[in-house]
Amino acid sequence: MNTREEQLKAFDRLLTIMDELREQCPWDKKQTMQTLRHLTIEETYELGDAILDSNLQEVKKELGDLLLHIVFYAKIASETNDFDIADVLHTICEKLIHRHPHIYSNVKADTEEEVKQNWEKLKLKEGNKSVLEGVPKSLPALVKASRIQEKVAGVGFDWEAPHQVWEKVQEELSEFKDEVEKSNVKAMEAEFGDVLFSLINYAKHLNINPENALERTNKKFINRFQYLEEKAKNMGKSLDEMTLKEMDVYWEEAKAMGED
Repeated sequence: MNTREEQLKAFDRLLTIMDELREQCPWDKKQTMQTLRHLTIEETYELGDAILDSNLQEVKKELGDLLLHIVFYAKIASETNDFDIADVLHTICEKLIHRHPHIYSNVKADTEEEVKQNWEKLKLKEGNKSVLEGVPKSLPALVKASRIQEKVAGVGFDWEAPHQVWEKVQEELSEFKDEVEKSNVKAMEAEFGDVLFSLINYAKHLNINPENALERTNKKFINRFQYLEEKAKNMGKSLDEMTLKEMDVYWEEAKAMGED
């Protein structure tokens, strides 16, 4: 591993390259925070994919891409004298110190839950009007539901035990089933949302990350379906020419290969 001095030199090298690109590269000179935004979101998802795949070489690469974006935003802001990378770093350092009084002050917090509760109390003292104020509006719904539940749990608004949450899941499923039988689409949608929300809460109580769980299932399905497509191609058939029974044979083959 690199020494602290080597790490600082590497970061300084990146800052130097950023300065040079901003001055000399036609593409880099044109970029604004607005034009970079969607690219940053893309890079974040690519990092998420690499982490989920446990591909550490890709994690390293994607972290570099994301770090470049952070440096890029700070460089743009420095050109208007709003802030620079040092301001960014000092801001997060001060925030970390303030949010960890159990490390840098005399507050006691021996468990993860106590730390989370202290965080939420501190955020309210900092001027947040609501515990949920820090949940980004543009988060995907599943991730947002998970964050909402983590936030409110941090101030004690939660079930005490997993079995209570499972009972809630069953209650919501029953209500959803009732609306399905009535064929009321609007009511079905509302109850389906309640089912998902309660399942996400149940996952939290079981220490399961629902986003990771669903994405692993997505990847598993994609791998199995692509195996099925490849088998059909080798047989000279298209999928719509195969029966479900024929497709199921190769689906089971894919499962047996342990691609999940």
